[in-house]
Amino acid sequence: MRFVIVSGMSGAGKSTTLKMLEDAGYFCVDNLPIQFITTFARTAHEEGSELKRIAVGVDIRSGKDLEYLEDNLVQMRREQLDYELLYLDASDEVLVRRYKETRRRHPLAMDSRIENGILLEREKTAFLKRAATYILDTSTMLTRELKVELDKIFVEEQQYRNIYITVLSFGFKYGIPTDSDLVFDVRFLPNPYYIAELKYLTGNDEPIREFVMKYEEANHFLTKLVELMDFLIPNYQKEGKYQLVVSIGCTGGKHRSVTLANALYNALRERGYSVKIEHRDIEKDARIKGEPIK
Repeated sequence: MRFVIVSGMSGAGKSTTLKMLEDAGYFCVDNLPIQFITTFARTAHEEGSELKRIAVGVDIRSGKDLEYLEDNLVQMRREQLDYELLYLDASDEVLVRRYKETRRRHPLAMDSRIENGILLEREKTAFLKRAATYILDTSTMLTRELKVELDKIFVEEQQYRNIYITVLSFGFKYGIPTDSDLVFDVRFLPNPYYIAELKYLTGNDEPIREFVMKYEEANHFLTKLVELMDFLIPNYQKEGKYQLVVSIGCTGGKHRSVTLANALYNALRERGYSVKIEHRDIEKDARIKGEPIK
């Protein structure tokens, strides 16, 4: 049986998560009074219980009672009542934007600014984040991407490494992505833009991939980049980083950067990381110059 406690920051996706878990066959209870959680867990763990997968939503709406949840978790461990704790998080900037877009008031903001409510909530839920079995940072996740991650953990029961990686290609002439954690420049590689039959293709096309990767420098760079990721990612995780944006840039963000970003994405997926790929500028030249968009 699986008993999952879903918590985290308001606006990070808890309600959406509970709906997705319910669709996946979980019996879901939102905002269960704190004093009932241990009792509910005992009932769920009783032999013969028909409830095999349960998700309980707990958040700042519990008010002062939330501080007693830590005692409940200790008691559940003492009674060997197995549970998993999922903590949903997002950056302050993203949370503020989401609240403004929905025109909702933060439960702790009262008549103050949203930022103040978020700061206070982080303080009050810090013990939950420290105790979390899984931490999902939804700052850059689309709804469908959140579902993929939840399915991995709670449906397919795959190992989850508590870090979500975005591999992003871009063009330097359009600016470095502001949310980048790591930026790599591949403009040292030969540029297929100057070859007529390749100019209008992108790094998603096989001829471009073959052109870029036929050079020893490209393969050597990829090998070193993957080795660097193998070293950095576990160390980022040790320091509590749950989201990583790796940006790879060339001049226009259409050929070389796309090719290497795809290759890194595939390598990280093979290692079992939760990773997505984005090509920010892949069609910008076409829109600006009137080139045909494939």
